Amino acid sequence: MDFLQSFLVFLHILGAAIIVGIWFAKIKNPTVMPGQFHAALLQLVTGLLLVGLAEMGDASLNHIKIAVKLTVALVIAVMAFIGQRKYKKGQPVGKGLANGVGILTVLNIALATMW
Repeated sequence: MDFLQSFLVFLHILGAAIIVGIWFAKIKNPTVMPGQFHAALLQLVTGLLLVGLAEMGDASLNHIKIAVKLTVALVIAVMAFIGQRKYKKGQPVGKGLANGVGILTVLNIALATMW
């Protein structure tokens, strides 16, 4: 079980790194790439699995923190979905949408580490 949890944490962090890395790479001309949407989905799935694993154990969880992080992750996924759809159609992706995906991901990382 420890290996599974460690692997899920690895994938969860990797998802955040992909979102933020692409955001930093495109910071001068912000857009949302399909990889950011896939990474947002990776974060959602691994986050839910991590909570499920913790619930099965004896861990005491902060359900308010989980709810806030889940809400932010859902907003990121929706924004990334909208942005990557526009990108694939060749339509311009608004700077607010593109920067929102990156900024909210950084916020979610901050919530995870500082709360």
